[in-house]
Amino acid sequence: MARDGVVLAVEGVSKSFGALAALTDVSLSVRQGEVFSVIGPNGAGKSTLFNVVSGLYAPTAGRVSFLGREITGLAPETINRLGVAKTFQITNIFPEISVGENVSVASQSRAAVSGRLASLWRRADVEARVTELLEAFGLTAKRDELAENLSHGEQRYLEICLALATEPTLLLLDEPTAGMTPGETRGATALIKKIALARGLTLLLIEHDMSVVMGISDRIAVLHFGEKIAEGPPEQIRNDPRVIEAYLGPPEA
Repeated sequence: MARDGVVLAVEGVSKSFGALAALTDVSLSVRQGEVFSVIGPNGAGKSTLFNVVSGLYAPTAGRVSFLGREITGLAPETINRLGVAKTFQITNIFPEISVGENVSVASQSRAAVSGRLASLWRRADVEARVTELLEAFGLTAKRDELAENLSHGEQRYLEICLALATEPTLLLLDEPTAGMTPGETRGATALIKKIALARGLTLLLIEHDMSVVMGISDRIAVLHFGEKIAEGPPEQIRNDPRVIEAYLGPPEA
């Protein structure tokens, strides 16, 4: 259960690679149902933070808690089973099987039942979940198409489907609109927000497109050289002098 509505708590997290400090004493908390974005220049430590939260990296210092349980240093598959799913900056799908099979495999990976019950669960619930997700992302007509034949935007949609198929409580989205056309970006932004609201999901987002960040986020944290320099709602971040100097630049005249 979330304590005081906090789904994810990052407390004093630092991560070093030899002499390089990628993160330094970063703390943030993400509340239930919130869309929380992390922004900053290239090399600011955003992906490193995601990798610490998802278990790909163990922090050098600090702790990470999910729903009140410490998950610091747990294996990625363990963290995923607890209810944390992650999409990647580079599209991560199974290219040589069909779109429907991609979602089915992801859905079954979350099953925690066995024997005959598992067989019944797969036949009924998995099929329903695959159908629901493909419909939500406009991929129904591509169900039997090999995933490698999808357009880039469709592949990004499919990757989000795979993450959602594991029924997460917390979804980490690493640049979900990377490489999309402006139209695809607008569609993806609206769809992500809609699905998050419908499913009661909590989202932690890395995104370079500021129109996406400002349009979708409840709160934003800004990293610069591995340190958090600001946190707050979009309007506050947009007008923060430290953020303008480090990342956003002055507003257009």
